[in-house]
Amino acid sequence: MQSFQLYEHASTVPTDSYQRQDWQKGYESLKSEFDYWIDDVEGQIPAKLNGTLFRNGPGLLDVNGHPIHHPFDGDGMISAITFTNGRAHFRNRFVRTAAYLEEQAAGKILYRGVFGTQKPGGFLANAFDFRLKNIANTNIIYWGGKLLALWEAADPHRLDPQTLETLGKDSLNGVLSPGEAFAAHPRFDPSCNQDDGAPCLVNFSIKPGLSTTITIFELDPAGNIIRKQAHSVPGFAFIHDFAITPNYCLLFQNPVSFNPLPFVLGWRGAAECIKFQPNQPTRIIVIPRHTSKPVQLLETQSGFVFHHANAFEQGDEIFVDSICYETFPEVKPQSDFREVDFADLSSGQLWRFHLNLKDQTVSRQLVEGRCCEFPSIHNGRVGRAYRYLFLGAAHAETGNAPLQAILKIDLESGKRQLWSAAPRGFMSEPIFVPRPDASKEDDGWVLAVVYDAAYHRSDVVILDGRGFSQGPIARMHLKHHIPYGLHGSFTSEVFVPEV
Repeated sequence: MQSFQLYEHASTVPTDSYQRQDWQKGYESLKSEFDYWIDDVEGQIPAKLNGTLFRNGPGLLDVNGHPIHHPFDGDGMISAITFTNGRAHFRNRFVRTAAYLEEQAAGKILYRGVFGTQKPGGFLANAFDFRLKNIANTNIIYWGGKLLALWEAADPHRLDPQTLETLGKDSLNGVLSPGEAFAAHPRFDPSCNQDDGAPCLVNFSIKPGLSTTITIFELDPAGNIIRKQAHSVPGFAFIHDFAITPNYCLLFQNPVSFNPLPFVLGWRGAAECIKFQPNQPTRIIVIPRHTSKPVQLLETQSGFVFHHANAFEQGDEIFVDSICYETFPEVKPQSDFREVDFADLSSGQLWRFHLNLKDQTVSRQLVEGRCCEFPSIHNGRVGRAYRYLFLGAAHAETGNAPLQAILKIDLESGKRQLWSAAPRGFMSEPIFVPRPDASKEDDGWVLAVVYDAAYHRSDVVILDGRGFSQGPIARMHLKHHIPYGLHGSFTSEVFVPEV
């Protein structure tokens, strides 16, 4: 039996939990770069919270006033919020990719975007131009002493973790060839059974075509690639995320088709050429991590998955918890992403997929029907059975809407807790950070960046992972807004001087 607790100012939230013009303001570019201690704080920053929250996302939604077609085409901007001795420091910088520097110098768009941004001049100016702009805007990780900005279609950019200065592209000690993809959703295995229990980072890359090559990378704590394997699977694959267990990598091959002709002729961006195929099944690719066993291809009902929460094994069975959509939210030419009608789009919901490798069967069960995205768990439970899950969520229990809340799910008891920033707050991906001396899985803090439309600024919010009843432990008001971001990570490393 599910039970539910809601923690928010319910009496002040209208039936429609947001106004579109409020949500739209979070998509304004932030063109300034800042470096300051955050002094405007409600509540108290926990003294035991020490480390750095890195966030990545499109910081520019235009180039010198020329709008981009979709946020996913925006140049990457890194935000670093460092916690130390009960204080917090903020810094942001754009990733100085080669294309970013060229366009800033020219004052105009010079590159086509994957999600529909076109160069000025119509289709004749864009036809047969296949250059990809590495926008480094999707995720940011600190691993092996390197801070890496990731974009799934190309190689990473390395940054100075202290200053966020761009140091250049990184080939992972020569393993990646120039431009070779390294996806934006690595998974951190807390105890690798091939490495005497040492942690490792697992990631993948996709090379799509009539058949798709999937490459799996595993990196040791020093950042060296210690294992690499490549597999070919039939058909075109559009895969953003994956999940791991101690013995498997799991990738959902969404049922889509790709017609390259409109892209080649300069009529559309590449993502605008992707069409969802509702009559085809979703294919689950099961790749063994440490054995020579063959890759298995299982099928389930048609749907589209961007993000996975976690996966774990029980004998010959695997359970995968994923945010699933009824259909792919297609990007249409001449559309304005700020005018999206949420009611016309399917919402993401949390499903549990049950894979029986022996019988080659898949079943699924709805876990959470509320619109939700950006799942986060205790980093020590990645690939293992787990109890607690934190997600960005809509304020209302039904329907599709922007994320305005953080939802905690107890997968064992079925209890839910929701803290909402509605009506004028809009939520980013939550990140769960365990307390250093924690003995329970949810003993820690949930960190999130919340856009506050009332002041056109963003807040860094800290919630107690054990329960949301007291509201935010601390709410740090920034001096500006941060455009809606994508993904981020937390490291216990502190990158500002002690105070």
